[in-house]
Amino acid sequence: MDEAELRRMSRDERRQLARILNELDGPIPDDPGREGPYRPDRDPQYRGSGGPDPGKLANPYLLDPKLCRQRRLALLISAGCCVILAGWILVLAATLPHHFNAHHWRAVWVNFDVFLLAAFAATVWAIWRERQVLILLLVGLGTMLCCDAWFDVGTSLATSGLWISLASAAFAELPLAVLAFVGAHRLLQATVEAAIQVPTPAGGRTPDIERTPAGTRGPSGTTCSLRRTPLSGHGLDEALPVGRAQRHVEHSHS
Repeated sequence: MDEAELRRMSRDERRQLARILNELDGPIPDDPGREGPYRPDRDPQYRGSGGPDPGKLANPYLLDPKLCRQRRLALLISAGCCVILAGWILVLAATLPHHFNAHHWRAVWVNFDVFLLAAFAATVWAIWRERQVLILLLVGLGTMLCCDAWFDVGTSLATSGLWISLASAAFAELPLAVLAFVGAHRLLQATVEAAIQVPTPAGGRTPDIERTPAGTRGPSGTTCSLRRTPLSGHGLDEALPVGRAQRHVEHSHS
């Protein structure tokens, strides 16, 4: 590989190549003759010398002050929401009436179903294109289906439509919500596993992430858009109970 070929490589390809070279023969500081990647936890100068903590080196929130402030702010906001919501639940339990005549009842339910239809349509698009945003859409869709079942049954108590609401929740909304949550969990797990086990392309080149076939891709480091990033691992097959990869392994061992 000459200088001209290096200049033709994209920035992401050069970063990938630099990472591979560093893993192969990166020397540690103060010891140019030693081979292998630099490991702070194995560096003698950090043992008992009060040097940097390897645990802190692996945690960006302990090194970057901005990230540390953002983490503290997120924890403060989340904890504050828990306290406020707990108090608000007590207020509602003590003050809400048992019966209430709701206004715009038709508009509320019709608009909710319109949003649910939009969530299904976006999920269909993400399944068709096999994009990482499918994980978020599945979580949102499952949440909306659970809310639909909850309010449909809760508002039908002591009415003639209770059994219809119960049947709809038991055989349609809740099973679909479970499938959505399970699919999101499996796809997220496949994404994490693909990020941990980074495959090395032949020649140190990073393939075009937009043209990589489904089921053959590893983690993507070329784009941050979930709408454009393909699914990791074996694609949509990761969301199924027994995917192609598992069936292939079982078949090869049999």
